[in-house]
Amino acid sequence: MNNWIDIAALEDIPQRGARVVKTALGCVAVFRTASDEVFALDNACPHKAGPLAEGIVHGRSVTCPLHNWVISLETGMAQGADKGRVATYPARLEQGRILLDRTFLAARNAA
Repeated sequence: MNNWIDIAALEDIPQRGARVVKTALGCVAVFRTASDEVFALDNACPHKAGPLAEGIVHGRSVTCPLHNWVISLETGMAQGADKGRVATYPARLEQGRILLDRTFLAARNAA
């Protein structure tokens, strides 16, 4: 069984931008860096559940639009003295398409 879900073309997300993607297994924020890397995280900041997809992407991080918490796109960890973490999901590029791992999305939905 193919565990990867094709969710969008890379060009559907602007560089240093994000989109919330709705799948049968739930919504996920998908981010594109300036170097065309893709990352998938829950869309809620661990601080006050700010919409991370509306934040500013810089390097491999996103800054929450509500209170400027900086979240690593790789690990989901909040940077700095405050503690917090956002769930991350495997994402990859294949022939210009963004794919998410169905297994991890299903595990998230069941939690």
